[in-house]
Amino acid sequence: MGWREWASLPSIGIPWIKVKIDTGARSSALHAFDLEELPDDRVRFTVHPWQDADADPVVVEVPIHDRRAVRSSSGHSEDRIVVLLELVLAGRTVLAETTLSNRDQMGFRMLVGREALRQGFVVDPGRSFLAGRAPREVRRRNRGRTAEPAPREPASEDPAG
Repeated sequence: MGWREWASLPSIGIPWIKVKIDTGARSSALHAFDLEELPDDRVRFTVHPWQDADADPVVVEVPIHDRRAVRSSSGHSEDRIVVLLELVLAGRTVLAETTLSNRDQMGFRMLVGREALRQGFVVDPGRSFLAGRAPREVRRRNRGRTAEPAPREPASEDPAG
């Protein structure tokens, strides 16, 4: 596969998500927000699957697998919740240890790390989308281009406004 690919997270209802393949990261990471720890070692969170957009949010509730201190590429250490997610990549389904973090400022909503990749994947860092592209309408949706018109602001009742 290439350094970026299209994947799916079927166990949490995400049919398409563009991922960055990161051989420098041990575990995978998913953009998650509104994290809420629940009784019985469970967590609820929301995922925005599209890059640079908050359309189509998916609310997820899964068991907590672990908690870890994760060091970012800038050297900052952060405690994160780890969950196990079914990841479909290049036609293969693997179980990926995935940390939950706010990746809102990052280009990709998900990183796929070495633990998932070591389950039978080879990466060509000079290429992209070797496993195939998502359908055109999915790629357009990811870039914020859809056939749906943008919502309009309601007309103001106030003549001055």
